[in-house]
Amino acid sequence: MSLRLRAALAAVLVLAAFGAPPAVAKEFTDSAGRIVVLPNQVNRVMAAGPTASVLVYVLAPGKLIGWTRPLPRSGVPPRYARIPVIGQLTGPNPTATAATVSRVHPDLIIDCGMVTPERAAFADQITQATGVPYILLDNSFARTPTMLRTAGRVLGVADRADDLAGSAEHAINALRGRLLIQLPTQRPHVYYARGPSGLETGLPGSGAAASIEAAGAINVAGSLGTGERVMVTPQQLQQWNPDLIVVQDRSFYLALQRNQAWRTLGAVRNKKVFLEPSEPFGWIDEPPGVNRLIGLYWLSQLFYPGDSQDDLRNLMQDFYDKFYGIKLTDAQIEAIAKTAGIPPSDTPHLAALPPIGSPLPTTGVPGAVNEPGRRGILPNEGPIPTTPSYAMPK
Repeated sequence: MSLRLRAALAAVLVLAAFGAPPAVAKEFTDSAGRIVVLPNQVNRVMAAGPTASVLVYVLAPGKLIGWTRPLPRSGVPPRYARIPVIGQLTGPNPTATAATVSRVHPDLIIDCGMVTPERAAFADQITQATGVPYILLDNSFARTPTMLRTAGRVLGVADRADDLAGSAEHAINALRGRLLIQLPTQRPHVYYARGPSGLETGLPGSGAAASIEAAGAINVAGSLGTGERVMVTPQQLQQWNPDLIVVQDRSFYLALQRNQAWRTLGAVRNKKVFLEPSEPFGWIDEPPGVNRLIGLYWLSQLFYPGDSQDDLRNLMQDFYDKFYGIKLTDAQIEAIAKTAGIPPSDTPHLAALPPIGSPLPTTGVPGAVNEPGRRGILPNEGPIPTTPSYAMPK
């Protein structure tokens, strides 16, 4: 028997005795600058919080091993609605622990949010307790396309991630283009009413207020400080007397319509009160993730109705199909539009946007281009990929 044949037989015997060699690990640097060793194949992902669960769902839903909290009534397609609720590791009221991680056996934990030393230290603690790699991703609006591309490569779905990131860039740049032509005096004073009472709101710099700020409005609660969610009084809201009120909870939306005490507010008298669409995920918050992208188009139309010709019904339909795998019916679209203040229009669907290499339509997006090697509408903005791909991954 030749030496080569002897070596081959020995290798077969070793594999038979000990199994196939383990997958090769790789190093990854997360948004906190932490070097995390990842498995070569990531098939089971635990989301640390609701924002991460939406990110994993839109990119690779088959790899999400558990929702962080129950989904709303309409939810997502049945096959993904059946994914169990396992709780969240982060947030003010965590419902999962290191013991949960050990029980569900993920290959990776993904966390999205504000990157802080405390959050990085918590990630290290969970990894030390469970042996499961834990990565942090910055989910600020400006970093949304990067977050999608980075997570997509970690999850092995780079093509889909690039497609969704292109849509994210289009939404962000379209809004920035509109803001370039707005005078400071044209920007509305807005109150974001959270919760059933409507008296919780987000201060500037908080995740809850990020969409309002990105859309160029003046947050009337800014006089109270920055970076937190706070409770306010009816008297404070009366004193601020906002031009427009965006409401998260239907019960407060109805109270503003029916309760005479609120009729002194100009926004109520002028019918400038709008209910935030929230299923399956909020358009402004709950959670503050990629689900907010469709909200940028909506808020832009609410705040600057004369400057936008976007067909929000079509954009909504395309976004839900592309990101969530949900095909909205006409009745569902009209139900959302009725309370959200969405007017009729006839702008082409996202699917009709030109391919890479062609200029983007300039209606409401001054100077936007999508040519290789060209810059976007603002300094330091790159080209805007818009390759259409509307099917959810299998």
